[in-house]
Amino acid sequence: MSEAIAAPLPPAARTGCVAVTRDDAVLTVRLDSPGNGNAVSEAMLDELLAALVDPDPEVRVIVLSAAGDDFCLGGDRAEFGLLAEGDPTGRQVQRMGTKARRVVEALTDSPAVTIARVQGRAIGAGLALALACDLRVGAETATFRLPELALGMPTAWGGALPRLLHEIGAARVRELVLTARVFRAEEAHRLSVLQKVVPEESLDAAVRAWAGPIVRRPAMALRITKAMLTSYTAPTRLADPTGLDAELLAAVVGARYHARPGETV
Repeated sequence: MSEAIAAPLPPAARTGCVAVTRDDAVLTVRLDSPGNGNAVSEAMLDELLAALVDPDPEVRVIVLSAAGDDFCLGGDRAEFGLLAEGDPTGRQVQRMGTKARRVVEALTDSPAVTIARVQGRAIGAGLALALACDLRVGAETATFRLPELALGMPTAWGGALPRLLHEIGAARVRELVLTARVFRAEEAHRLSVLQKVVPEESLDAAVRAWAGPIVRRPAMALRITKAMLTSYTAPTRLADPTGLDAELLAAVVGARYHARPGETV
């Protein structure tokens, strides 16, 4: 694989919040809104869906990266508040929650191997996006946080909670969710949130070290192996209530924004 993994495609491949580049069998999908810390807006969700759903079958690896100092500072809270205040039914928040789940599923269920390249802060939705990828490499200076409870919201974005429980374990997840504390790359590695930690300047090299061998694997064997890994590690549907995430989020956010003065939600 050449060094041009992040070489830009023609301008038509660029969108408002996401930049998509292609180098042979490697597709790089970059969160490209550094001015607001790559906060996840509805527009970004739409663009991620366009980039991730039904990729070219020749793509063997999808790299999820981000522009700027931070990977992703979570959901766009300003947009979230406007949606909640403007729609007492909660349908707009629910719509965003459904799109978030579809994005996460597109990463998890993609026939391509997905790699998260994480620098700076990965908070809330940003952590969920990274966790949806098969392989995750982070800079030594990267930090992570699940702040939802501290913000008065449930941990119900994109099915992140059952994935965390499976990858990390229930006891550790309880502590991270209930305290909403920051944890650093070294701890993220111990918890298996990251599989590799490197100096920030070595992130691209680490991605290439993973992607290079993967793109040389026989296509059918790679697709089947990815499907098997996804199937064997997914929570069973009977024990997976994440289909309700969007409704839970809409209900709690709606109650919070439409509470009467003096009420605590």
